[in-house]
Amino acid sequence: MIGLDDTDHPDVGCTTHALDSLVSRISEEHWSEILERRLVRLWPFASRRTRGNGALCVIASVESSSIANLEEICESWFDDLAESISKHPENGIKASPCLLISYNQTPESWYWESVRAEVDIENRRAEVLASGTKVLELGEGWGIIGASAAISWVPSKHSSWELIAWRDEARIGSEREVSHDAVAEMAQSHPETFLNRDPTKNKGLIAPRTPCPVLYGIRGGSCNSVTEAHIWLQARKDVEASHTWAPHRTNQMSDDHLVGVCTGTVLSPPHEGRGAHTNLRVLSNGKASVLVVFKEGGEVNRLVRQLIPGDQINWMGLESPDGSIHLERVSLHSAVPRISSRPSCCGTTMRSAGRNQPLRCLDCGNTSDKLWMSEPWSPTGVSSVSGWFEPSPSQRRHLAKPLNQGVPT
Repeated sequence: MIGLDDTDHPDVGCTTHALDSLVSRISEEHWSEILERRLVRLWPFASRRTRGNGALCVIASVESSSIANLEEICESWFDDLAESISKHPENGIKASPCLLISYNQTPESWYWESVRAEVDIENRRAEVLASGTKVLELGEGWGIIGASAAISWVPSKHSSWELIAWRDEARIGSEREVSHDAVAEMAQSHPETFLNRDPTKNKGLIAPRTPCPVLYGIRGGSCNSVTEAHIWLQARKDVEASHTWAPHRTNQMSDDHLVGVCTGTVLSPPHEGRGAHTNLRVLSNGKASVLVVFKEGGEVNRLVRQLIPGDQINWMGLESPDGSIHLERVSLHSAVPRISSRPSCCGTTMRSAGRNQPLRCLDCGNTSDKLWMSEPWSPTGVSSVSGWFEPSPSQRRHLAKPLNQGVPT
């Protein structure tokens, strides 16, 4: 298992592309066979996170007599990587890569700690070194966190796949040629692929907008589904030809970053904060918490803005470093009745006859105790999946499991 992370700069490079160049060198040898590539997304609030916040792993079968050859190739490649990084722009966060080589299954806790919380780099480095894993680092070696998480991840039978296609080097930085029609038709003709398009905005999601080597990434439920979709795209004239490509097993859409469903009672009306984000105070298990819904939250935002004190909701979200919980999904558990009006008589609303006096009909004189009429309430202007609401595809995290893949329990 070879793990890699933190090789790129905000304006240059991509760790998936870097790993592909290493895989190409290893594949040239007769004593090796590449079994699988993996792409692992990590804790969304990590202090050194990138936009994709992912780390890579390649599983290779190597003859025992050629272990030294493998390590020699990796060391030579890492030296070339270091030279390439030395030419990165001075602005932005400096790459701090780490490459790991392990011949045994490493602790799965390395993955779970990295996908659910901030990891102390020195503690992780000590654990990795104690395990006998070979470590190649540059700079502060921040990549050891992601690389160790990638080699320790144990995929489930429901893990997803992403095929990444890279551009010809001469075209990096130019506008990508991936038409909206091609992405829309791919979604229809290859139903096992998913989250490659946001139908609510008629927007393709496969092509990044950064000047990196990636042409596009196709997500799907199997290696075959993403491979067939890629071949189909490459046969079209409205899609740029890829230079190289490879499918990766991923932890995307797994919800591994979340701990489960929470239930609570709304304490105060929703409040609009900075950036038009909505804040909602709730009581859950005897503790008051603040739920945050971003302006782009779509259906989640529309539901939360209709809540009032006393409503009970279920949610799934991620606790941020400031203690607030960023909502990813929400459902209405039960709603307090909404007051509609005073009682009516003779076709009009009855009015108060004065302090400590009953309600009175101004037409016929009938009276009634003072009260308000109420009625059961359900949210309006929103659509759900089995009672749950989620943002549009373009506003979800890589790790978030879509509701159409299974309702939270």
